[in-house]
Amino acid sequence: MDSPAPVLLFVYNRPSHTLKTLAALERNKYADQTVLYIYSDAAKDERAAQAVEEVRRIIKRPWHFQQIKIIERDKNWGLAANVIDGVTKVVHEHGQIIVLEDDLETSAFALDYFNKALNRYREDEQVMQISGYGYPVQNLHELPETFFFRVANSWGWATWDRAWQHFNPDIDELVSDFSEEQIHQFSIEGKENFWKQVQELRSGKINSWAIRWYASVFKKNGLVLYPRNSMTQNIGNDGTGTHTAAESTYQVTLADRPIVFFPTEIVENTQAYKAIKYFYAHRKGSLLSRGIRFLRKKINKLNK
Repeated sequence: MDSPAPVLLFVYNRPSHTLKTLAALERNKYADQTVLYIYSDAAKDERAAQAVEEVRRIIKRPWHFQQIKIIERDKNWGLAANVIDGVTKVVHEHGQIIVLEDDLETSAFALDYFNKALNRYREDEQVMQISGYGYPVQNLHELPETFFFRVANSWGWATWDRAWQHFNPDIDELVSDFSEEQIHQFSIEGKENFWKQVQELRSGKINSWAIRWYASVFKKNGLVLYPRNSMTQNIGNDGTGTHTAAESTYQVTLADRPIVFFPTEIVENTQAYKAIKYFYAHRKGSLLSRGIRFLRKKINKLNK
């Protein structure tokens, strides 16, 4: 294998999550051969200042990576601007990159998976992202060990400079020519609210880099490689994240072995598409469970 791809980690004001993220990453094969960039955003207000300082103490501990490069913002950029700026600079310099946020626990085999996939599909233009997250679909064991799916996922991912150059931050320009059928397919035949996110971004209700990246990939007819057994776990679904409410819908069991199979045919896997579409359609559960999640979200907002 070539030199491992650099890892780019974005942190803000969650010390306990950051600690878990770094500890898990450090246990990975190839961690001691990996350059780690850490972008630490500045506090948005006085309420976040203490937690930001604690995070900055944690990232300066003697973690066992080949090299750690820390970028401390002196003003609050917000996640979207941080990701766009950081990824653009680092992937341009290195040609490839692995991206994590401060609420992602990795399997011990995550870096092995990302680097194998980056090397394998380096020249395949249609492959635009490697996802670390694997959906908790029904009959998971029936899916191949890895497969292609259209959606770009933000819970631990990797890409190349040749793919990221197609990222368009201008959402109006990006989706101006989407047809009704494209919108339907972009939203997995209406089973997930991806187009709603586009509309909320255009109206200023949210500021998501991830939906713009997915739209950029979709517009190029790009594909994303997914693992059957997830290489990442979002530990921020406890209500502490910027865009997440407390819930366990996306809870997974982390992969406990390295991946050996990678598809040779660059095409979306029909079986996986159907399984994920079903997951999207039924993930909200009963009216009671939806109501409980809604109340938790409201309470979480009041406590922030």
